[in-house]
Amino acid sequence: MKHIFQSFHEAVQDVQNGSTIMVGGFGLCGIPENLILALVETGVKDLTVISNNCGVDDWGLGLLLKNRQIKKMIASYVGENKEFERQVLANEIEVELIPQGTLAERIRAGGAGIPAFYTPAGVGTQIAEGREVRTFDGKEYLLETALTADVSFVRAWRGDRLGNLQYNKTAQNFNPMIAAAGKITIAEIEEMKEIGEMAPQHVHTPSIYVQHLIVGEQIKRIERLTVRQEELL
Repeated sequence: MKHIFQSFHEAVQDVQNGSTIMVGGFGLCGIPENLILALVETGVKDLTVISNNCGVDDWGLGLLLKNRQIKKMIASYVGENKEFERQVLANEIEVELIPQGTLAERIRAGGAGIPAFYTPAGVGTQIAEGREVRTFDGKEYLLETALTADVSFVRAWRGDRLGNLQYNKTAQNFNPMIAAAGKITIAEIEEMKEIGEMAPQHVHTPSIYVQHLIVGEQIKRIERLTVRQEELL
C-alpha cells in the first residue's frame, strides 16, 4: 500500500529551495496541474525543472515561471509561453534546450539506471560543442548523460492503492518515463482503484516507481483551440 496524501499542500512538502523536479505532460496534456498549483503556493525558489516544455503564460509550469520560482529549465522547446521567451532573451533564467527525442531518452535512461548513452542527434551542431563525440561503424555519435530528479510529478487517469498507474491516451507522453526517474514520485490521479481492479495489461507504470498518490479532479484546459469553420451556403 502506498501513502495517499489528503491535500496537495501536503503532497509537495518534500520540494525544497534548490530542488530538481520533473513534471510530466506535453503542452497542457497530461500535466499534474493540482500539484503545480500547490507548488506555486509554497513559494519555493531556485528550482531546476525538467519537462518537455514550460506550460503557457497563465497555466501549468507557466505559473511557476511567472512567480520566479524556476532558476533553470531543461526542456525541448519554449512552446506557447511568452513569459518564458522573455526571460530567456533577458537572461533571467538558465535554459538547456534539448532535442525532444534526446530529452525523452535521457529521462528514460535515468529511470533505468543507465548513466549515459550515445546518440547521433546534435552531432555537428552547437549542441555538440565541447562535448564528447565518438565514431561507431563510421558514424559520429554524441555522448548524453542521464537525467534524474529529487521529485517527479506525474498525472495518471487511474491508480490503485499499490501505486500502479494507467494514463489516458496521449497523456502517456512523458509521464511513464518521468515516473521512473524521480527519487520520489508523486502521482496525481483521477480515479482510485482497489487492489485487483486494474488489469495487468492496463498498467503503464508499475507500482515500484511510485511512492505517493493523491486524488485530484482534472481541470480541462486547451492550449490552442481549433474548430472547423462552418461552410457558407
